[in-house]
Amino acid sequence: MPIPTRPIPTRSFAHVRLTVTDIDRSRAFYDDVFGLPVASEVPADADDATREQLAFLYGGVVHALGDQLLGLRPVSADSFDEDRTGLDHVSFAVDSRADLDAAAAMLDERGIAHGGVKDIGAGAILDFRDPDGIALELFARAG
Repeated sequence: MPIPTRPIPTRSFAHVRLTVTDIDRSRAFYDDVFGLPVASEVPADADDATREQLAFLYGGVVHALGDQLLGLRPVSADSFDEDRTGLDHVSFAVDSRADLDAAAAMLDERGIAHGGVKDIGAGAILDFRDPDGIALELFARAG
């Protein structure tokens, strides 16, 4: 196979999968906060063949997020640290600053701590964490 002479022509992320310590707790959080439809999971009544076919889910769930996917995969107890090699945070796009303000109010209603809406020049952000402490952000472009 020849070595490519130019960068690989990617156009977007296909999916991101986050590892979580308690799949039920994390799924409830992501369902409540983001309300994303489930794209793939092992049905509770799945037979062995179906479980084998869906083994790539590792007991987790995959949600649809526009054209991309957001997966949650259970792992043994660990803690998130954005200062370790790996993931710093996940940023979700929203349409406007008003969406950020509404999201901040919704997080307040649910008792989810956040950093408030901040203008950063290129837009505005709202940062918060999931139950495992994974840093999440909502971002609205300026203008």
